[in-house]
Amino acid sequence: MPHVLHVISGLTVGGAEMALYRLITGSRDSTYKHAVVALTPGGALGQRLREAGIELTAFDFKRSPISHFFGLLSLMRRKRPDVVQTWLYHADMFGGLAARLAGNRNVIWGIRTTELTAGDSRITVLVRKICAWLSRWVPNTIVCVADAARRAHARVGYDSGRMIVVPNGFDLSRLVAEEDQVNLLRTQCGFTSDEVVIGTLGRFNAAKDQHNFIRAAGLLAQRHEGVRFLMVGRDLDAKNAELMHWIAQTGHADRFVLLGERTDVPVCLAAMNVFCLSSRAEAFPNVVGEAMAMGLPCVVTDVGDAAMLVADSGVVVPKEDSHALAQGVAGVLAMTPAARRELGQRAKARIHSEFTVDRTRERFEAIYQRLTKESQS
Repeated sequence: MPHVLHVISGLTVGGAEMALYRLITGSRDSTYKHAVVALTPGGALGQRLREAGIELTAFDFKRSPISHFFGLLSLMRRKRPDVVQTWLYHADMFGGLAARLAGNRNVIWGIRTTELTAGDSRITVLVRKICAWLSRWVPNTIVCVADAARRAHARVGYDSGRMIVVPNGFDLSRLVAEEDQVNLLRTQCGFTSDEVVIGTLGRFNAAKDQHNFIRAAGLLAQRHEGVRFLMVGRDLDAKNAELMHWIAQTGHADRFVLLGERTDVPVCLAAMNVFCLSSRAEAFPNVVGEAMAMGLPCVVTDVGDAAMLVADSGVVVPKEDSHALAQGVAGVLAMTPAARRELGQRAKARIHSEFTVDRTRERFEAIYQRLTKESQS
């Protein structure tokens, strides 16, 4: 059975870490055996991997990078994996170098980011520059989560000839909501059955540009009586003074409901009638795919791979333009309820056909197969 060794910077719960977890746990019936190396100890996902029966080795590169690098090199030589797949910059650099020094040419790097100048530390910037230089020698293939990530890294010197795009896959079994749960939440929010709820979901962050959403909502509130606005995510609550000031400026604060961070994301999405992505920066916006999987028509800003993701099942508008965002949502509101549902079902069908966990696993396993065949020839 071919052996794939994954190297990742750490195992706190994040986008890359969850993508790795879904890939491995979704591959139990495949012909590939997976093991994981974390460059730093701890993290909630480590325990989940162990509970799933996945072999996990943790180093501590922050405490002693040189000695632990040689430990990683020794592990590579001892395990002799068929493929080494790395996730995030530090793992790309350390894991890729260790694999090549151990004689393994079947190295897959993973790139997950699109914005390369927004608040990165000096160490991250340096590691990225080193990776750009190493990209012509260390990896056989560089997998980007989004075409926007591919373009951004090609611009800073990565070898574009080695880069391909494998988008995230969604676990559709988790994206379900019972009707009584949805009705209860809408009742708790004070939404009537005939009100149309425009929603957004994501932590309070400059890149998510909630101010853009609120300004657009204010414009919509002036023209549409039966529209309400639902905001879900960390720090999207009444304790956030800046957020509350923005909402007050619309003159329609009574139209907004803030739920903060929630664990019942599918229910929150199902309580919406239209989903809105107002971001100024994204790579592959998972939340849009989740909303689509729940059958929601989506209005998204043209960031990262959002336009590619929605295709003809949603509306794409320029980023940082609240008037355009309001106009895009207004176009969806002008549809009949049946037409909105049809658009949402088209979005759902697109996710089910192209962006499932199984589809992502198939794409990665095609890369594994190609690499192992090339190394045997």
